[in-house]
Amino acid sequence: QFQRVLPCPAVSCFVEMSEGKDCRSVSSAGGMQLLKPKEEDVGTKLKTLNQKPEVPKKMQINSFQEKNVKSLENDEKPSTSVPVVGNQAKHEKPEEDFASDEPPFKKIKSTTCPEGKPVKNLGGNKVKEEFEMNWDIVQALSEITNVEPWVCANLIRLFREENTIPFIARYRKELINNLEADALREVQQALEELRTVAKKTHTMIQKLKKEGKLSGCLLTALLNCRTLEELDHVTAPYKTGSKGTKAQRAKQLGLEPAALSLLQNPMELNLFSYIRPTTKGLSTIQEVEAGVQHILADIFAKDKDTLDFIRKLCQQRYICIQSALAKVSSKSGNEKDIDKFQLYHEFSCNIKNIHHHQILAINRGENLKILTVKVNIPDGVKNEFCWWCVNERWRPKQFLQPDLMRILRNSVEDSYKRLIYPLLCREFRSKLTSDAEKESVMMFGRNLRQLLLTSPVRGRTLMGVDPGYKHGCKLAIISPTSQILHTDVVYLHSGQGFHEAEKIKRLLLRYSCNTVVIGNGTACRETEAYFADLIMKKYFAPLDVVYCIVSEAGASIYSVSPEASKEMPDLDPNLRSAVSIARRVQDPLAELVKIEPKHIGVGMYQHDVSQTLLKATLDSVVEECVSFVGVDINICSEILLRHIAGLNANRAKNIIEWREKNGPFINREQLKEVKGLGPKSFQQCAGFIRFNQEYIKTFCGETHAAGQMVRTVSAQGKKKSKPTPCASRQPNPLDQTCIHPESYNIAMRFLSFIGGNANDIGKSDMQQKVNAVIQKEGLEGIAKRLNTTVHTLQLIIDGLTQPEGFDIRTDFDKPDFKRSIVCFEDLSVGTVLTGKVENATPFGVFVDIGVGKAGLIPVRNITEAKLSKVKKKRSLGLGPGERVEVKVLNVDIPRLRITLDLIRVL
Repeated sequence: QFQRVLPCPAVSCFVEMSEGKDCRSVSSAGGMQLLKPKEEDVGTKLKTLNQKPEVPKKMQINSFQEKNVKSLENDEKPSTSVPVVGNQAKHEKPEEDFASDEPPFKKIKSTTCPEGKPVKNLGGNKVKEEFEMNWDIVQALSEITNVEPWVCANLIRLFREENTIPFIARYRKELINNLEADALREVQQALEELRTVAKKTHTMIQKLKKEGKLSGCLLTALLNCRTLEELDHVTAPYKTGSKGTKAQRAKQLGLEPAALSLLQNPMELNLFSYIRPTTKGLSTIQEVEAGVQHILADIFAKDKDTLDFIRKLCQQRYICIQSALAKVSSKSGNEKDIDKFQLYHEFSCNIKNIHHHQILAINRGENLKILTVKVNIPDGVKNEFCWWCVNERWRPKQFLQPDLMRILRNSVEDSYKRLIYPLLCREFRSKLTSDAEKESVMMFGRNLRQLLLTSPVRGRTLMGVDPGYKHGCKLAIISPTSQILHTDVVYLHSGQGFHEAEKIKRLLLRYSCNTVVIGNGTACRETEAYFADLIMKKYFAPLDVVYCIVSEAGASIYSVSPEASKEMPDLDPNLRSAVSIARRVQDPLAELVKIEPKHIGVGMYQHDVSQTLLKATLDSVVEECVSFVGVDINICSEILLRHIAGLNANRAKNIIEWREKNGPFINREQLKEVKGLGPKSFQQCAGFIRFNQEYIKTFCGETHAAGQMVRTVSAQGKKKSKPTPCASRQPNPLDQTCIHPESYNIAMRFLSFIGGNANDIGKSDMQQKVNAVIQKEGLEGIAKRLNTTVHTLQLIIDGLTQPEGFDIRTDFDKPDFKRSIVCFEDLSVGTVLTGKVENATPFGVFVDIGVGKAGLIPVRNITEAKLSKVKKKRSLGLGPGERVEVKVLNVDIPRLRITLDLIRVL
């Protein structure tokens, strides 16, 4: 019946180890190779994995410097993604006129070519990690994120050198193939997950070695783990406090040789010889057979080829996730909560097609004990798997008697039912949950970005209104420069409306304020109706008053925070919220950074996802937005400054103290004088800090008249103070641009090439000269001539041609100002309205159309053709704050639900 075949590698390994033989490597016809060290070699391997050769620090630095100098000499050909091969590269001496040669480490020149020269791939795709595994981290990262391996290798090195995402996204485009910030965050998170697996694996290896439980096969299985689920599966029997698996207990009874013999040499196996009438577990032939079956099931469930086969099989079949109303909750549950999950009382969906929000909803229902959830794998998968195991993977070397064949079949079925099926269910649900959480966090991040980048409303005096019933509506009038002009409380909804209208009119006329900003909290709609009625009656004439609704999420939390107390010490906390509401229109970014990102409330299931991942992502988005918008170093607040890439609370505080002590900063180079701001911090933050040139020139003129052009700078550390030359106190026109100091020399060569002057930055003449040269030479031709990359050259061109005070937020939408409102009852199918996006989710976008209830645009109605060209170019979907034109598709009055269709983005 059975032909003689090669012994399966895992079984050979088990047999040879039980006989005390060396088991270095065994391979099967299937091509699998398992590297098995000797038992006595395990400790040696661990030592080499965890310990690096001791090299004197000085030698390491010198070696690194020599390598990088050589790299700089060879990296002359413009190349962004492909390494320079052969003799294509020209060998020239590196330029010495670096504007900023500050490296990632204090006295080591960076391999990322800080002055913006053409660069090669950073040393190939081999990256050495602190904890080595049997898989390559670059390849694994590439497979998880679908990013090219060379980009992954570069990103690993850039992150290791503590480069921030805004810095990488703007100034290292050639090394990352022009990836956007969201993609960089995804790679960073996947990298951290892989490193966590590697670290936990090596911790477990050390623990098992100390306990004397580490075998060569177990070591290999551990080093093969790529996920925490795989690691838990392998290490579950060895955890502290575990009673041991059925297989372990059977091995303790001495049945392991019998199990291995059944696969290797069944003709000589006699199970009756293992019977011990006085020993529990061996007293009958049935108990002996059960013990052998448990050992075989354990071997099958931990074999890599077996698990790979069943996973591949599942990918080809229909696997679904099902949820149903739990019996307990249906009898004694909160009806309101149960109704929330009505869609999932009898729910089934293919795991390949299920939406992220559905997974999060199912998980929440399960945690509340309202739903029961299971993964359904069809019986066909089990049948094919069992046949393959018996006839292919675990086919015995010799003929099996019917009794032994029965044990083998039972072992395979037991392994699938008791060990493999639960593992697959955990893996599927863990993967679905992980992907759903990441998508939820990314959606939160995208919404937050669009909210932070809402275009500011400059030059207006604003009245902020924090609505309320019993305690009145809080008012705050702020000037165009955010100064608080007046605060008050009015009672609009307690029978004093007419009397209070006179007070509001006097305030608006007194401060020439024609814009009212209303928070969207309690009594918002009543307050809106009050102001809309007065505006329609022209009560505030001669002022043409308009109003807008703004989210007040987080305003009450901020009003009682230490930052608010420090900023507005003499103001009542209730009135501080009105100030915050007004400032959210005047400069959304500067105001919203004061609030914990998760309190801004533009996400989905934010309380169900990993809070660590959520905080890291949102903080990164805030840092990205603040950095890309830029801050004027001489007028910005400490809170805003701490969100710049490369800075933190301490460095921001030191910058403010330096400014208060020494006067305004004149140029970016002076940042190096700030305590705690070293070369790396300077490299990361310098490109995102701006200087108002008119203000600087005025200040320099005054200080020159006073004869104060020379300053003594206190050097850091033990160095003696030295006089700073007058040049360091001279303003640099390039400091008002997005150009990084490391590229100043290239920018000056480009200016010389086009016949321009640094004082003409942002003027129309500069734009004309740049266009003329680009039309004649082309970007690539100019980049080669200047010995730089196209990405760096484009950034320089943007910096030189953008007008002074350029703000990227001008491309985003402004608040929607209104004079009247529409009632819910006025809506009818086909009505076309203008609204503002409140929130975006994976299943659709909620739009405020001014009727007190947001309408939903289902995701199927948001097509690419309806988005503007700018949105397509930026790869941005709809987000909070954007104005859209919509058509009413359905009005469900009893449920207060409005379904909309997107016509276009305004």
